[in-house]
Amino acid sequence: MPASKAVIASTHVAALAVLEKLGTDLVAIDLSDQLVLSEVFLIATGQNSPQVSAIADEVERKMAQTGQKPIRRENGAEWILIDYSDLVVHIQSADLRRYYMLDRLWNDCPSIPLNILKTSAADA
Repeated sequence: MPASKAVIASTHVAALAVLEKLGTDLVAIDLSDQLVLSEVFLIATGQNSPQVSAIADEVERKMAQTGQKPIRRENGAEWILIDYSDLVVHIQSADLRRYYMLDRLWNDCPSIPLNILKTSAADA
């Protein structure tokens, strides 16, 4: 059973927040057939620790606007995990992303097409 429409919608909100802070290499992985606790992992890359933190803050801000609060937030020097239960957002530096290879760890799961483009302030 694929991820629910509500979780996919939340994934898109989080992905747009990542793009707002210039995060890169977004991948949304549908884990609904693999895990009981989470339906989707959204993985993104920040270029450095301050950017990783800024991306995470923006994700939390945008998700709060939709009435969602994280269950927990964990962080290290170059990574942050934000857990929304059915959606878990992983933001990592490029080095840590290559090291942990979450994309490859879950490569047998389908990806969720994000089909999002960053809109400029002039477009709003």
